[in-house]
Amino acid sequence: MITRRDFLDTLALGTAGLAINSSAKSYGQILGSNDRLNFAVIGLNGRAYAHLSSLKANQEKARVSHVVDVDSNILKRFADNTETELGYRPAMDRDFRNVLQQKDVDVITIATPEHWHAPMAIAGLQTGKHVYVEKPCSHNAAEGALLVEAQQKYGKLVQMGSQQRSSPHTIEIVGKIRDGIIGRAYFARTWYCNVRKSMGVGKVIPVPANLDWELWQGPAPRRPYKDNIHPYNWHWLRNYGTGETLNNGTHEVDVARWALGVDFPQRVAAAGGRYHFQDDWEFYDTLETSFDYGDRMITWEGRSCQGMKVYNRDRGAAIMGTTGSVIVDRDGYEIFDLNGKKTGEFVTGKATSSADLTGRDSMTDLHFSNFIAGIRHGEKLHAPIAVGNVAVTMLQLSNIAWETGHELHLDTANGKIKNDGEAMKLWSREYEKGWEPHL
Repeated sequence: MITRRDFLDTLALGTAGLAINSSAKSYGQILGSNDRLNFAVIGLNGRAYAHLSSLKANQEKARVSHVVDVDSNILKRFADNTETELGYRPAMDRDFRNVLQQKDVDVITIATPEHWHAPMAIAGLQTGKHVYVEKPCSHNAAEGALLVEAQQKYGKLVQMGSQQRSSPHTIEIVGKIRDGIIGRAYFARTWYCNVRKSMGVGKVIPVPANLDWELWQGPAPRRPYKDNIHPYNWHWLRNYGTGETLNNGTHEVDVARWALGVDFPQRVAAAGGRYHFQDDWEFYDTLETSFDYGDRMITWEGRSCQGMKVYNRDRGAAIMGTTGSVIVDRDGYEIFDLNGKKTGEFVTGKATSSADLTGRDSMTDLHFSNFIAGIRHGEKLHAPIAVGNVAVTMLQLSNIAWETGHELHLDTANGKIKNDGEAMKLWSREYEKGWEPHL
């Protein structure tokens, strides 16, 4: 077995790259594209289709040179879709480490399970690649801090997939809030509701021939393969995922703290549980969290299995101030006076859904355009990792507060927990030996 450490040692020794599977046609396409950035898309089951669509929208400046997944069925299906969408077939590989050694790859995009996000992003930076990483950027707070440090050390760009940061109407209304359209903004309520089904009780079965389970697990401590984990339900298992709070709350809390102009809070408290089903799901299905800043506050409400909308929306943020309030989501915004009378609105014409964004959406297109412009021309990123990691860390702290039952008191400079050794043990995680991320 080649561990991550072995891989990085091999790179340091300058060993020649491992062979990749590619047709002569795709290789020729790569060689002929020196004026475009070559992207390797890694982790191909869900959000990667939005990456593909956004790279197609930016195809004059970028091309998909490689696609990577540990599941050969998912890999082939995505490569087939890429060929249909773009007119050429990318090189395919089941091991991202092979692709990192390809000097013609400029950028990697990461849409893998969450336990791989930070270790893979750090490995990408160490091999000279720019990185687009889906939220959450890390599985735990220590990884997030390490990724920020890695970006600063290696100097390549890292954009986190908080695509609402590139939404024109969200940029507009956040600017208006910061300029005082609702007076002094002091409270933000954020929420997400869905009607997810039970993941059931899994059975240990032989690993399917199409899946490299060893590499799928990577940095995570080893567990037997069960029939209800891959390709999606890992979200609800602590060894690999981070629960609904990081899966979706990252977006809304990020908008809220952006609107209020805050970073790490002074205190975090959370309560909730797994109420709807009795199954293998290890996180809550219902959670309420408060982030206290002293003079301002953010709340997060996550309901994975209860679809009752808030303000007639599956998800969103309500920002409240001394003279009025604003409700903003991916479809637009509404402005209200202090008595709740609507005084303005903007509507995109679409209906917000709690469903995962796996196809084309304009926000992701614009987020990729901003990222590409940052690489090519130095344009300021909308969600650089140092910014994106704040909301991620806040919500990882929410998970810690829920798991320990403690109200957390934080160092507002870095988010670290003060005077609580039990809670601080959850700042990091246990890794499979030899797979620990490091600089």
